[in-house]
Amino acid sequence: MTPPLLTVSIVLYQTPADQLRRCLQSLSRYLGTCHVYLVDNSPTDSLRSECQVGIAHDYIHLSANPGYGLAHNVAIRKAQALGSAYHLVLNADVNFDQDVLTPMLSYLDRNVQVGQLMPKVLSPDGSLQRLCKLVPTPADLLLRRFTSGKAKALRDQMFELHGSGYNKTMFVPFLSGCFMLLRQSALKEIGLFDERYFMYAEDIDLTRRMAERYETLFFPEVSVVHELGAGSHKSLKMFFIHGFNLCKYFNKWGWLQDPIRDRLNRKTLDQF
Repeated sequence: MTPPLLTVSIVLYQTPADQLRRCLQSLSRYLGTCHVYLVDNSPTDSLRSECQVGIAHDYIHLSANPGYGLAHNVAIRKAQALGSAYHLVLNADVNFDQDVLTPMLSYLDRNVQVGQLMPKVLSPDGSLQRLCKLVPTPADLLLRRFTSGKAKALRDQMFELHGSGYNKTMFVPFLSGCFMLLRQSALKEIGLFDERYFMYAEDIDLTRRMAERYETLFFPEVSVVHELGAGSHKSLKMFFIHGFNLCKYFNKWGWLQDPIRDRLNRKTLDQF
């Protein structure tokens, strides 16, 4: 059997059925060229019936909910065994009604030094989500979360790269985990998601490791819609999970001193 050019993993956790249907419908145009892994961390497998779509897929139920990154790793390892050239880490709350993947895969084929791509990401109302970010310092995250007004706006402008205009392909060392198109050979070199993070922080960690050896690029030629949940802003439990995993992240890479962070952020800002 010829391996698919592209594999996709979507991690589910009590995902709204209509949201999942929109996401899978976006992938249905790639029948015959991609294989989808649906990894369900929900307590029951009630979403199984929603996954019966007209595209090659595997449904994997991990009822113990081992975490977001670990669940994606289960799928990525299967995809690597299958032999796919590229792998898309996709949130179930993302959808698109145009051919987003063909131009992105074409770009990766032509640019072998690129390890990761993210498209322009829009809200359902068409507004831009500024998901291109610097590698964070503790101050970035604290000030953005607990301040408002001019201080927050100024911090956001730099951290979210407002000066770039979000209108050109550019190097970004922290790309959102909602849509991560990854080169499999690069993943084999840098490693998969760090499974110490239950949720959050895993996309920062993986993108910065990829950015050390490959180009990690924002690709605004195509766009997707992201029905952003922002769970840690709505739930006290998710707020503590977010904070706990960010502490793990800074324990790993450094709180105040992080030379790799400094180098990657300098490379990013030097583009503008």
